[in-house]
Amino acid sequence: MVAVDFEIKNFTLGKLEKGKYIESFLASYEQNGNHREWELVKAHRSVAILIYHRQKDAFILVKQFRPAVYNNNGHGVTYELCAGLVDKDISLQQIAQEEIFEECGYQVKIDSVQKITSFYSSVGFAGAKQTLYYCEVEESDKINNGGGIDTEEIIVEYLPTSKAKTFIFDEDIAKTSGLMFAFLWWFEHKSSR
Repeated sequence: MVAVDFEIKNFTLGKLEKGKYIESFLASYEQNGNHREWELVKAHRSVAILIYHRQKDAFILVKQFRPAVYNNNGHGVTYELCAGLVDKDISLQQIAQEEIFEECGYQVKIDSVQKITSFYSSVGFAGAKQTLYYCEVEESDKINNGGGIDTEEIIVEYLPTSKAKTFIFDEDIAKTSGLMFAFLWWFEHKSSR
């Protein structure tokens, strides 16, 4: 499933002086009487959405190039839940609804976007909170092909639920722990309907 759809050239790393989405810090503190220091990154909260397509009996995922993953595995292609930063003054549910449209091309009603839970990711250096939602769509909800805004270059993928458990444990596929949790949640709470 890891076909590379992104041509990457001239990849280099440099120092980040001031980031657009993150800030780096050195935390200094005392813990149980011992002085400690820890490198950390301040990052935005985010939302992620497990989208289930009823007619296709499939999950809708986004495939994209992630430079941090490329730096570690040489191809950088990841499979992720539809997701977005909490960077607007609207509800998390509304941000999730907007991301479903922007990234995947489906227009859904706000009350169809159901909260599953919230958790913290990258706890060793960022500790950013992510809120996970669930939404079901039909082909009639599709308005466009998605792909994100500006130059996000997101590719929408459909993963049949029959292949999801194998997908979870395939270590050759770069994916997030939130995606794996969401699939397991679905199998526990939704698949037996």
